[in-house]
Amino acid sequence: MLKSMTGFGLAKGQHEGLNITVEIRTLNSKFLDAQIRLPKNLQDKELDVRNKLSTSLVRGKVSVSIEVVNESAGLNSSVVNQDLFKAYYQEFNELAEELNADKSDLFRLALHSPDVLNGGSVSDDEVTEQWKLINSFLDKALEKCNEFRAQEGAKLEDELVAYIKNIGEKLDEVKRLDPERTQVIRDRIHDHQQEISTSDEFDKNRFEAEMIYYIEKLDISEELVRLKAHLDYFIEVLALPESQGKKLGFVSQEIGREINTIGSKANFAPVQRMVIDMKDDLEKIKEQLLNII
Repeated sequence: MLKSMTGFGLAKGQHEGLNITVEIRTLNSKFLDAQIRLPKNLQDKELDVRNKLSTSLVRGKVSVSIEVVNESAGLNSSVVNQDLFKAYYQEFNELAEELNADKSDLFRLALHSPDVLNGGSVSDDEVTEQWKLINSFLDKALEKCNEFRAQEGAKLEDELVAYIKNIGEKLDEVKRLDPERTQVIRDRIHDHQQEISTSDEFDKNRFEAEMIYYIEKLDISEELVRLKAHLDYFIEVLALPESQGKKLGFVSQEIGREINTIGSKANFAPVQRMVIDMKDDLEKIKEQLLNII
């Protein structure tokens, strides 16, 4: 089952006056590249979040936002960072004037901006309890993100199967054309033989030996067999229970090598046209694999 690296997960809710929002967005990347935004009093939990992302999401460019607002704290100087609130409000107000936008909601936006409502002093026990609650929301957001990735992966799998099928159909056409290709090459060699056989320096035995070597170098039967095997293996890897983006990338490289060798040996326009079409489908496969875990 394939998983895309594109995903989105959102979990939010309230508990005993805490308004918690966890949002996760993911894009493709060769490695796990995580940007984590945490409340000020939970900055020391970044490593825990990063480890959880590594286990659940494996790789990708990941953006995580965790916001906690203590709605029950009240609006007094002990729980509102007034300087930070004023800074946010001024910035939002300037943007609204620049864009000629509505200003009616600026107070609420500034009040609920990160670290404006800090809930006053929080004991270590309260932080521990908060983190347990936030962790449960983080798990829900990760689950939703993985569900999203699986849905996107299923769509990509259908596309990849279609491209592999296209390459397989063109491979069958190359097999059908190969006897004709071989005969054209033999006829071409025979014509050249007729042209040079009248030469006094013509050595028939040496010529035949060289032609046998030449024809063997143009033989593509092994490449056709290997290409079919690689296509079958690609489909097998797609069906594995775990997403195998890197392995599929390696298989696609082998598919490309066989296609290129067939093209270099073809010496026959109809086969070379099939090779071009196969390369086109393979490039589409490689593009899609960039987004597979």
